[in-house]
Amino acid sequence: MGRINLKGVIVGGLVAGLVLNVFDYFFWGVLFAKDFAAALQALNRPPADQYIPIWIALDFLYGIALVYLYAAIRPRFGAGPGTAVHAGLIAWVLIGLLHLIGEGPMQLFPMRLMVIGTLVGLVIIPLATVAGAKFYREP
Repeated sequence: MGRINLKGVIVGGLVAGLVLNVFDYFFWGVLFAKDFAAALQALNRPPADQYIPIWIALDFLYGIALVYLYAAIRPRFGAGPGTAVHAGLIAWVLIGLLHLIGEGPMQLFPMRLMVIGTLVGLVIIPLATVAGAKFYREP
């Protein structure tokens, strides 16, 4: 087994992060902006605009982690989109599903928004991983 190409992970991860940011903007900044704003207001939190820089950075960090996971499992599962989808689904379970199961009962956010976010993640996390994996090559 060879070493993971960290430059490829970063380049692919930035692509994956861009995909995540575009989808997050569309879903949370456009489609569900009013719902999200109402949820933050109900928690007596500042508007979402204040959090956008950290969310953008986190999406890029998630992207890098997704491509790293893809690179790590690639020797066992083979290169290609199927392996990238596997990596994305693993990450979705860890990031999305377990987050919903753990924090949903606390009702910090409306369950409807949390379920929507989890289901959106089920699509965009594997999709972003596939996009980032296209830019990853072994050294």
